[in-house]
Amino acid sequence: MKAQSKKHPDPSTMPAAPPTITAWVGLQQEFQATLGAGMTRQKLGQHFLSDPGWGRRVFETLPRDSGDVWVEIGAGHGEMTELLAGNGRRVIAIETDTRLAEGLRERARDWPGVEVISGDVLSLDLAMLVGGQFRVYGNLPYYITSPILHRLFGCASHISSIHIVIQFEVAERIASPPGRKAYGYLSAACQFYTQPQIVLRIPPGAFRPPPRVTSALVRMTLPGERASLGIRDDTPFLNFLKTCFGQKRKTLRNNLRAITSNMRIHEALAACGLRPDARAEQLTLGQFAALFRSVV
Repeated sequence: MKAQSKKHPDPSTMPAAPPTITAWVGLQQEFQATLGAGMTRQKLGQHFLSDPGWGRRVFETLPRDSGDVWVEIGAGHGEMTELLAGNGRRVIAIETDTRLAEGLRERARDWPGVEVISGDVLSLDLAMLVGGQFRVYGNLPYYITSPILHRLFGCASHISSIHIVIQFEVAERIASPPGRKAYGYLSAACQFYTQPQIVLRIPPGAFRPPPRVTSALVRMTLPGERASLGIRDDTPFLNFLKTCFGQKRKTLRNNLRAITSNMRIHEALAACGLRPDARAEQLTLGQFAALFRSVV
């Protein structure tokens, strides 16, 4: 049901500094009145972090140096954009929904450091867009979390940290160590590039519309283990990881038959000190790197 319009303070009179909880509540009343314009985002799996208390808690976990440059993915109504832009920080706010981007561009006239980009982050060259080091914040649609992360990893040398709100189950997979059920290709790939950590667990009621699952804020500090593994070309190594995790019920030996011979697999496993029946979910990234050099 569409919320009734309520009188609220003129946004132009609001201070440039990050808004207080009271100020954010006033903004949220305005957002609720225009929520219908953004409902196409629900079709993309997007749920707006609309609770001001939770928004503030998320913001307080982020680096807040005045010299930081932020790329915000899925800026929506600008709830987090204004916080990120405090203290004169530069923010490149990316929004795929044209109507939301237009509304945010109007609001951002009061935020001199904010540039609103209407477009799909998967098609943007972020390194060229920013022109230097940057941090990433995003409230990511659940179904597209992995493609966005891989897009970010493509410019990992330009990123200092990634802070994303995602489905809790996916967050567990990203942060899982080897040997656990949740550990898989996404875990290995994310830990290759970053050092992930679950910072907050966020309930469905913090979002509008509320999702059916619990969410989490994940902090991913760069670099990850990639810096110490000596992998010269990321793409073949990531493809190798995909092959290793191809069918989790199968052993590494069975999965690797898709790319090499039984004899070579046997020799490589022995050379790396791995059992013949070893499974991908048991290996560390260091062991994957050693096996990669032996097999490929």
